[in-house]
Amino acid sequence: MIVSWKWLEQYVDLKMSHDELTDRLTMSGLNHEGTEKVDGDRAIDLEVTSNRADCLGHLGVAREIAVLFDLPLNIPDPNPAMGRGNIKDHCSVQIECPDLCYRYTARLLKGVKIGPSPDWLQDRLETLGIGIVNNVVDISNYVMFECGQPLHAFDFAKIKSGMIVVRRPFADESFVAIDHKTYHLQPNMCMIADETDAVAIGGVMGGADSEVSPATTDILVEAAYFDQLSVRNTARMLNLHSPSSFRFERNVDSAQIDWASRRCCQLILENGGGELLDGFIDVGARPVENEPIVLRLPQLKRVLGIDIPADFVPNTLEALGLKIECQDGSAVTAVPPSWRKDLTREVDLVEEVGRIYGFEKVPENANVPMAASFRLTTDRVLGSVRTVLIANGFDEAMTPSLVPESWSEPFSPWSQTEPLASSQPMLGVLEKASQNIGAVDLLRRSLVPSLLEARRINEYRSNTEIELFEIAKVYLTRNSKELPDQPTLIALVSGRDFFEVKGVVQTLVAYLNPNVSMEARACDLELLDVNRSAELLIADQTLGWIGEVSESGRKHFGLRHNASVAELSMSVLEKLCVLVPQHENQSLFPAISRDFNFVVSNSIHWADLRSAITEVGGDILESIEYRETFRDAQKDGPHKKRLLLSVTLRSSDATLTGEQADSVCQKIVEQCKAKFDASLVA
Repeated sequence: MIVSWKWLEQYVDLKMSHDELTDRLTMSGLNHEGTEKVDGDRAIDLEVTSNRADCLGHLGVAREIAVLFDLPLNIPDPNPAMGRGNIKDHCSVQIECPDLCYRYTARLLKGVKIGPSPDWLQDRLETLGIGIVNNVVDISNYVMFECGQPLHAFDFAKIKSGMIVVRRPFADESFVAIDHKTYHLQPNMCMIADETDAVAIGGVMGGADSEVSPATTDILVEAAYFDQLSVRNTARMLNLHSPSSFRFERNVDSAQIDWASRRCCQLILENGGGELLDGFIDVGARPVENEPIVLRLPQLKRVLGIDIPADFVPNTLEALGLKIECQDGSAVTAVPPSWRKDLTREVDLVEEVGRIYGFEKVPENANVPMAASFRLTTDRVLGSVRTVLIANGFDEAMTPSLVPESWSEPFSPWSQTEPLASSQPMLGVLEKASQNIGAVDLLRRSLVPSLLEARRINEYRSNTEIELFEIAKVYLTRNSKELPDQPTLIALVSGRDFFEVKGVVQTLVAYLNPNVSMEARACDLELLDVNRSAELLIADQTLGWIGEVSESGRKHFGLRHNASVAELSMSVLEKLCVLVPQHENQSLFPAISRDFNFVVSNSIHWADLRSAITEVGGDILESIEYRETFRDAQKDGPHKKRLLLSVTLRSSDATLTGEQADSVCQKIVEQCKAKFDASLVA
C-alpha cells in the first residue's frame, strides 16, 4: 500500500520526521518497504498484512499515526447538497444473489460536466502511481484510496430502464470490461447488470459499454459490499485483478459504504458541477456490530511480560475506535469498530495494547510464563518414518497437489471415485517438465504419479541416485455433497527391485512396532507388474500397495529405467506405532541356517509358504528369507515352480544341536507337504 505524505497531512499533523514516522509504523505492524520522492511529495510504501484491510486507505493509516503519536485525527464529514427530484423515481436496484453481494447502494447525479481533474487531485493519484482519466473516474479512485471502500461510476444513460440487477451470469455469457478485453463468465461470479446486459463484474471491474466518457452527463455512483471469496475466485478465474478486487478480497468496512458514497458525490459536485438527486438506494443486509471482547488486565503482564499502566488500556482502545462498554480495576469490555473485523479474541486486544505501547519496550529478559508443550502423536510417528526412510537412503520430496488426468487414472488404489477438479488449473511448472500432459487441474488421489514424474525429470538430468519419498495428503471423494476424505499417505519411488523396497517397508513397520507382522497379498493394478506387486496388510487392515512399475507404466511416465513404488497409509502406521522405545535381548548363541527348495503349484504364493513355516518353526525360528523363484516345465512339470528360501534358527538359551535343527526342518517339510503338496528338491 503506497500512501502520500501530503495526503496524510490532510487528516493528521505530521510533526515528526519521516524516519521517526516509518520506524514507529514498522514497530506497530505496518512494515516500511521504502519511500520515493515524487514531485515534492513522498510516496511511502507500507506492507499491509491481509488482516488489516482498514489500512488499505489513507484514513486507516492516518488513524494509526494519530494513535501512535497521540495526535488529533481530522476525518471529513461529507454532506453533499441535495437537488430536486428523487432517485427512486429514476432508478431501482434488485439483488438476486445475496450470497455474493450483501449490500448495494446507489446515488444519482445529473448534469455533471466531464473534464480534467484539478491539479491537487491529479497530484495525489500520481504520487500513488494511479493513471489520470477524468474528474469523475479520478474522484472514485481518490475516495477508494482515501478510505479503502471501492466505488464505481456508471454512465446512467447507458443503464437500460434505470434498473440495476445484481445477479449471476447467464449461460455462456461473456463480458467486455473497461480494459476492452472480453471475458467468459463462470456460474458463481457476481455481475452488475441492467434490464438486459451486464455492466460490471461485481467487485472487480466495470464494463466498457457503461464507462464514463466525455459525453456523459448523468452519473450513477455505486458503493457495495461483495463477498470476499466470490471476488477472489472471480479475479483469479479471469486473471483480472484490480485495486477494487484487492480490497474486497480482504473485507471492506460495510459500515463505511454510505460515507464513501456521500464523499464521492460531494467531490463530483465540487469539481464537475451538476445536481445530486434526493434520496439514497440502499438494498441488502445492514451492518452488524461486532461482539464485545473482555480484556482481563492481568493478561497483559502474563502475555507481554511487562506492566502497562491501567489507564493506558482504555485510552488506547478508544483511540483505536473501540467502544468501551464497561471497565473496572481488573477488566475492560470493549466492542471493536466496524473496520476492525480482525479483533475477535482477548489476545487480539492484548496485541493492540502491546503494539501501541511499543513492543520495543519489552526487555529481552522479560519473564513470560511458558507452558510445556508436547508433540502430537502424528508428529512423533512422522518423525520416526522420516528417520527410517532417510537412513535407508531416501530423500524427501514435495510435489504439487494438482495432477493431470493422464497421471490420475493409471494409479488410484485407494478410491475408484472420480477425482475432484480445481477451477484454477496449475500453470507453468509441469507443462515445462512434461509435454502433452493435458490440463493440470485434478486433486491427486495418490502420491505415486507425482513422484514418478520427479524420477523422470531426474533421469533426464542424468542423476544416478533417485530414491524419493513424500508424505502428504490425497483427496478421495465420497459423493458430491460431502467434503472429500483427506488421508495422509507415505509414498516411495526407488530404482531398487520389488524385494528391496519391500524390505524397506518391513524395516519401517518393525521400527514402529516390532511385535506386528506384515503380510503381502496378490493384487492387480494397471501401473504395476502383476508378478512383482502386492497389497500389504497388517491385522487384516490394508497398509498399502507395493510393486515394480510395469513396462507399460514406465512408457506412460517416460521412465528409462526400472522403478519400484510403494504407498502406505499413515493412519494404519499411527495405530500400530509403539511410541515407547523398545529393546530386545540379543542371543549369545550361534545360528543355524538351512536352505529349502520346494516345488509347488503356480497358484501357491510366497506369503502362504511363509505363514505355514512360521506356524511350526516355534521359538527358535528367527527369520525366513525368500531367495528365488524358478520354473522348469521339463523337470518339474507344467504349472509348477520352485521356491527357494532360507530359514535361520537360533536359541536364546543354548547352542542348537544338529538334531534340534533337523527336527524343526523336518516339521517344515511335512507342513508344506500337507498344506501345499510341496515336494523338496534334494
